[in-house]
Amino acid sequence: MDSIYPSSFESKVGFDRIREHVAGLCLCSLGRRNAQQVQFISDYQTVVRLIDETSEMKSILIMEDGFPVDGYVDATPFLERIKREGTYLDETELVNLRRSLDAIRALLAFFKKGDEPKYPRLTDLAKPVAYFPYVSDRIDAIINKFGKVKDNASPELAQIRSSISSIQNSISKRITSILKSAQSEGLVESDASPSIRDGRIVIPVLAANKRKLKGLVLDESATGKTVFIEPVEVVEMNNELRDLEYQERREVIRILVEFADSIRPYLPDLMLSYDFLGAIDFIRAKALFALNVAGNKPIVNSKAGISLRNAVHPLLMLALKKEGKSVVPLTLELNDKNHLLLISGPNAGGKSVCLKTTGLAQYMLQCGFLPPVTENSEMGIFNKIFIDIGDEQSIENDLSTYSSHLLNMKHFLRYADSKTMVLIDEFGSGTEPVAGGAIAEAILGKLNEAGTFGIITTHYSNLKHFASNSDGIINGAMLFDNVKIEPLFRLEVGKPGSSFAFEIARKIGLPEDLLQIASGKVGDDYVTFEKHLRMISRDKRYWEQKRDKIRLTDKRIEEMEQKLASELSALKAKKQEVVQQAKQEAQALLAETNRRIENTIREIREADAAKERTRELRSNLEQFKEEVKQQLADGASDEEIERKMAQIKDRQKRRDERKTKTGEADAKPSKKGAPVQDDQDKPLAPGDKVKLAGQDIPGEVVSVGPNTAVVGFGQMLTTVQIDRLQRISSTEYRKSNREVRQPRTSSTYDVHKKRLNFKSDIDIRGYRADDAMLEVQELLDEALMLGISQVRILHGKGNGILRQLIREYLQTLPFVSSFADERVDSGGTGITVVKLD
Repeated sequence: MDSIYPSSFESKVGFDRIREHVAGLCLCSLGRRNAQQVQFISDYQTVVRLIDETSEMKSILIMEDGFPVDGYVDATPFLERIKREGTYLDETELVNLRRSLDAIRALLAFFKKGDEPKYPRLTDLAKPVAYFPYVSDRIDAIINKFGKVKDNASPELAQIRSSISSIQNSISKRITSILKSAQSEGLVESDASPSIRDGRIVIPVLAANKRKLKGLVLDESATGKTVFIEPVEVVEMNNELRDLEYQERREVIRILVEFADSIRPYLPDLMLSYDFLGAIDFIRAKALFALNVAGNKPIVNSKAGISLRNAVHPLLMLALKKEGKSVVPLTLELNDKNHLLLISGPNAGGKSVCLKTTGLAQYMLQCGFLPPVTENSEMGIFNKIFIDIGDEQSIENDLSTYSSHLLNMKHFLRYADSKTMVLIDEFGSGTEPVAGGAIAEAILGKLNEAGTFGIITTHYSNLKHFASNSDGIINGAMLFDNVKIEPLFRLEVGKPGSSFAFEIARKIGLPEDLLQIASGKVGDDYVTFEKHLRMISRDKRYWEQKRDKIRLTDKRIEEMEQKLASELSALKAKKQEVVQQAKQEAQALLAETNRRIENTIREIREADAAKERTRELRSNLEQFKEEVKQQLADGASDEEIERKMAQIKDRQKRRDERKTKTGEADAKPSKKGAPVQDDQDKPLAPGDKVKLAGQDIPGEVVSVGPNTAVVGFGQMLTTVQIDRLQRISSTEYRKSNREVRQPRTSSTYDVHKKRLNFKSDIDIRGYRADDAMLEVQELLDEALMLGISQVRILHGKGNGILRQLIREYLQTLPFVSSFADERVDSGGTGITVVKLD
């Protein structure tokens, strides 16, 4: 049974194009061969090693300037050839062998430098590889820098080439002499020069004069007006030269055969070296591809599971990059608790891209490639990956689209287990919806029972309900802007998605009466279900943003308190030094005081107790006394430091207790809608201390009616429903008041100032639905807090979608007493006027 199903898996997810791309980045055929031989690996240790190697090479390409990239030549074909005795390498092959050996030597020197390897995985690749200087030295002794066999490669070759040179000089002199003589006789044109034909020196002679110059006619021009004659005087010399050239060729071959014989024992080790060269070439190509698509090394786990952070499809990324666009990243997680993700949403919303991105990222990882994810992603190891996507119908095999899907499902059910990832697109489609949905639900249940991991896309509502009620399966939705009627290509996990079929049809321009008929046919349940999905999505996003704001505020407060505590601690640490210095100054002050007193007494005596003089001296003494008191009072700052430190510790303790209580409250089941009473179920009475449910500002009950109470919050009186009030103790009231009065941040909340600056009108025209709802919710929250009784929402007319969404939301708010259109002359249906309790 194959680990990958079907055989066309790579083309379905796009890995075949990635393989071609990486092969194109290789420097030689060795690397390209490795790229073509890549296979899916399920061994954890092997995957980790391959990923580490590629990650180290990526670091080299970023950090190192001197990495060797020259001389990557595949010498294995002609090394294989010289395994047979009597064979040899020609001059070009020797040059290529020499260049590639230099590249191997440079790579070994790069990885083996230093005592501690900087790149341990790649250094391990280089450890078994040996470099043989003998081979390079022998090539250098034979081949010159022009790629030809040297004259001194052997004594015989040197003698032969010396003879060739001597004869060539003699022939040249003799030909020159004959040419001049022929020119003087008019047999040859004055500007003619010797030429070469068939390796022999000849003289160009006019055809009319060819019988006047003795020699052999070896060739003639295309027009026949010129013939090329080898003078009889040099025929013998040319024959001798030709013989010497044959001898030279035989000697060169003998030298090359001798060289091949000498390196034949080294061939196994040399072949290993070229395996290393090919591996480095391929790893470098993978690292270059990772740099092009933002590939990173994730956290690799031995067990099955996947947690992708900001994953993208590399081919889609490269295509959009050419257009100056960017890919919306994908974040999802499959673990033992939720191992199947059911994605729903509109057509062309990105469901299939999510499926392919996940499958491709996992396949790339288990082929040794760095997937395009961030480094905090976690990816496990799967033994098998199955995919069902696209149309596999076949006339030859008598397969319809749905039959081909069922054959794939049969394979999945038979071989899928807890170490398998399945990828299924448009689950259950291709046949009658009710039957197809039922079969798909049964198959999904079996896959869930087997603990199979996977991502499944669908439009079927029964599968969404099944996922919501089944452990191990979690819903996911592709987000959609229902104002602009366009997909956002973002995945939100935890809730099912809407297909937005009616909204898309309305945008395309189908008649409204036709859409009303269609709505009636699907029934109110379907329309209500889709509406509730949108409301849940909107409310979830709103409260998530509120929660993030609260967390950010708490974090800032903690940072400010930590900073203050640190400063006070440093001040306290310096206290000892200041006290020691103060003691020394006090001793000096005491000595000065005694001296001043003694001087004053002496001057009084000397002045013979004159009243004016005595009064002056006493005044000076009192002034000095006050100065001493002031200096002593400066030491009181120590008590202030201790008091502030105690306040900070007390505040931190209260926060910890509040967090503990919050945690305990979250663990208990909530009771929504229960009227707020104290432990003894006493009714509220004037003077009781209360606060609004979900708010921290305390108040005091002024008067109580049947269902409402007048409560004073600070300087403001407001009428509130009794079931929205929560009784608090006097201690909590004082403590809350103290916390409200005490400035916690630089932006202290000022109710009076807020009321003066509050704007009861809001303009949300052009907003996306989610953003518009957030603005409306914040307006209503602030109006309720400030006691504003009426607000106006300008949403425009358009298709009425935004108006409908806002009014559906207002119906769910208990503190909204009524809402209606504005007067026709003031905006009509484009403005909603909201009245609050």
